[in-house]
Amino acid sequence: MSNVSSLAPDTFILTGIPGMEQLHVWISVPFCCLYLAAVLANGALLLTVWAEPSLHQPMYLLLCLLALADLTLSTTAVPRALALFWFRAGEISFGACLTQMFFLHFACLVESVILLAMAFDRFVAICFPLRYGAVLSVRAVARAGLAAVLRGLGAILPCVLLLRRLRFCGPRAIAHTYCEHMAIARLACADVRADAWYGLLLPFALGALDLLLIAVSYAFILLAVCRLPSRPARSKALHTCGSHLCVLLLFYVPAAFAALAQRFGRGIAPDVHIVLANLYVLLPPLLNPIVYGVRTRQIRDRALKVFTGPGSRVLRPPARG
Repeated sequence: MSNVSSLAPDTFILTGIPGMEQLHVWISVPFCCLYLAAVLANGALLLTVWAEPSLHQPMYLLLCLLALADLTLSTTAVPRALALFWFRAGEISFGACLTQMFFLHFACLVESVILLAMAFDRFVAICFPLRYGAVLSVRAVARAGLAAVLRGLGAILPCVLLLRRLRFCGPRAIAHTYCEHMAIARLACADVRADAWYGLLLPFALGALDLLLIAVSYAFILLAVCRLPSRPARSKALHTCGSHLCVLLLFYVPAAFAALAQRFGRGIAPDVHIVLANLYVLLPPLLNPIVYGVRTRQIRDRALKVFTGPGSRVLRPPARG
């Protein structure tokens, strides 16, 4: 009886995808393949930038930070889901559940700040090209990464503290493949309105602020592009922003849908919601390095040089911006 009324339960049970338990092994195959591909793609991007001194520039260093955030997001969620699918290892301690929840939301908030920093990078490169080197440096990238980490810590730690104060005395089964803030809070035998409001307002307030600043950056970028004298110059300037815009859509659209579906999507079948939530931690980490690798010539050429060896063709240095 004392265990039932304790403030922190010993364990939770992750049940996976409701109604699809018999298909867990088959579902794990594409999940595992997508995860391995994401690790390889982001690893190749990190290795390419690390091995090529010509890529030690703010734009590419920000890409490395984005790759690290993507790897944190997918690695926090997917291995646990695969263990559940393959070995039915759904039992997870309360501390481990909170840790997983923390790093999932932390990685999302860090990635949002990095995307904002990348928008600022494009803004300076296009609107103030002569001041690019003075404004954006390796030190500036390090400060942006530190700011992203500190903001993520400050925003997510209250979620952990709010959950630790709750009393759990009922079922401890979480209908999901990983621990999510409100999925844990709903199991509590207590008033969780504070958790619900904080969990709702936090991502929208911070995400809306980042999106607003990104929109302002792109408004100035479009104004600067419209003033360029030649059409090829305008096309080149817009092309440098294309990869970033694709990554923005890959990140913010699924994130907004997942947050809204978790709180208001009562008409959405649980299995659909959970599958989409898992794709959210798989597809952006996989597609982000591919988008930049395909659309950015400097990364594509340097990657070929790194992975084909010293006998490859000598490439000219990348153009700034």
